[in-house]
Amino acid sequence: VDKGVYRKEYQQMIVKLRQARAESGLMQSEVAKKLGKPQSYVSKVEVGQRRLDPTELMRFAKIYKKDIGSFFR
Repeated sequence: VDKGVYRKEYQQMIVKLRQARAESGLMQSEVAKKLGKPQSYVSKVEVGQRRLDPTELMRFAKIYKKDIGSFFR
């Protein structure tokens, strides 16, 4: 089991990722379409079932028009 997904810092990043989507006014399905992924991918990311690598996080940041660093503050 990848313990990194359960680290406090990672969980805080996921909360900020969900908040960024809410602020952008996009639904999971809309984000998924922009990423070329199924809606379940976005759902799993947002509940911490799927770990993001930095490149994937950059794609989310671009969609939400956020600086990647904003997910770590």
